[in-house]
Amino acid sequence: MTDKISLPARLAAILVYSRPVLIFGGMICAVAIMWDRNPVVYTVGVSFLILSMIFDLVDGWFSARFRPNAPLASLADRLMDKLVYSIIFPVIAAGMMWRLLVSETDPTHGQLMHAIFVLVLCVTVLVRDSFASFMRGFAIRQGVEPESSEYNRMRTIVAAPVSALLYAYAFYIPAGPESWIYFRISYMGNVSLRILFFVEILFFIINLGSIAGYCRKYGTACLDELCFGDQVLRRKILSVFPNALTVMNALMGLIAVFFAYQGRLRESYLMLIGAATFDKLDGAIARRLGLTEPLPDELPKKKINMGSIMDDLADAISFCMVPAWIFYITLGQFGEGRFAHLPVGWIAVFYAVMGMSRLVYFTLDKHPIPGFFKGLPTPAAAMLVMSPLVIFDHALALSSQRIVFWGLFASGTMVFAGVIMNLYPIRYIHIGRTMSRHPWFGRANLLLLTVIMFTPVFGQICLGYMILYLLSPLFTWRIHPEDASRESRQKRVAEG
Repeated sequence: MTDKISLPARLAAILVYSRPVLIFGGMICAVAIMWDRNPVVYTVGVSFLILSMIFDLVDGWFSARFRPNAPLASLADRLMDKLVYSIIFPVIAAGMMWRLLVSETDPTHGQLMHAIFVLVLCVTVLVRDSFASFMRGFAIRQGVEPESSEYNRMRTIVAAPVSALLYAYAFYIPAGPESWIYFRISYMGNVSLRILFFVEILFFIINLGSIAGYCRKYGTACLDELCFGDQVLRRKILSVFPNALTVMNALMGLIAVFFAYQGRLRESYLMLIGAATFDKLDGAIARRLGLTEPLPDELPKKKINMGSIMDDLADAISFCMVPAWIFYITLGQFGEGRFAHLPVGWIAVFYAVMGMSRLVYFTLDKHPIPGFFKGLPTPAAAMLVMSPLVIFDHALALSSQRIVFWGLFASGTMVFAGVIMNLYPIRYIHIGRTMSRHPWFGRANLLLLTVIMFTPVFGQICLGYMILYLLSPLFTWRIHPEDASRESRQKRVAEG
């Protein structure tokens, strides 16, 4: 005689299997909104997404608590996620384009950039799902039991709220009914682009991290199957990952210029922080994958190769040309003639040339000091010169009396940074490797950046932070190069 299924177990099944139905209802509402622009339908559609989000956040707990031995529990959860993402993210991409072309009367370049980025984000989500399914299936065929990682759990938790927020923004219909539900939902439809970009970039990074996690876990077995022992082919495949991060470095710099043309220096600064992060990751991943060491039967690699050329080109774009370009735009276009007496163009050219000279010296240097830079590194110089520009932009917004002061301060900082980058006897510690050796230091800096990002003193704190790094050789010159060049304590133990 079959035992009766308890009510909590039935509720757990409803939470798992009802999400695609709710998302499909949200898609029908989206089509109706684009056809008739009815605010009531908009309220219903967003309510479906919010309800699906709640179900997604609690269904795992209900299943583990009341249906722990269900034979298809994990498979059903992954299948439901795949169905939900396959429906909602194409709908969101279409909705962003609809809002841009139909709902907005005079769309700005920032709104166009946002719609394009959401399209790229939606494609990335779907590509990540297909890639994860392939790698998981490959692992099962190889006899490896797939495990869920922290990145994958984080992505699952973040995906539902992000999709609900983007849906509410994409299909927003103003002048809705006077109800508390629409009143609450309309907040999401009027979120600023600054907050949306922050959320979307974070979600984009989480998806890339999930892809990297699958590559790290199953990549060795997959490459063994594909390359048949061909080490040269193996290296060519692996080199795609650091090269892609190098391209992202340059792309983030170009996006920073785009924000600068819109007069949004804070976002430009954040893009350069992203470029510096990718600049750190590409080298770390290349070393972790063994791409910096020659094969046993291969001659030692030359100092100058395709990888180093790509890295220097990306650094020249993001940390030499882009800060100079942004400086010229900010003082020339937004200075309102206050700095006509200054050779703004020549100052920008001086900084860019000095930065590229420093990159050439770094590439050709035959006696590098492990773990240290000779002269101020170009990413740090870019962060240093951008900080006064962020303060200058904030002073412009407030019509402060210090506009001229911060403009002159930014000009002096550009000249000073160009000089200090090429004072090679001064040694600066590699801050990225310092963070790798001390994870708490990196987490504290990330928390500080997150807290101050939306405060009026963002530029001042960033400037103070860079001044501390500028003075750091007074304290770090005693550190031995062997200690400075270590990536992490765990890696040293493993190699020992």
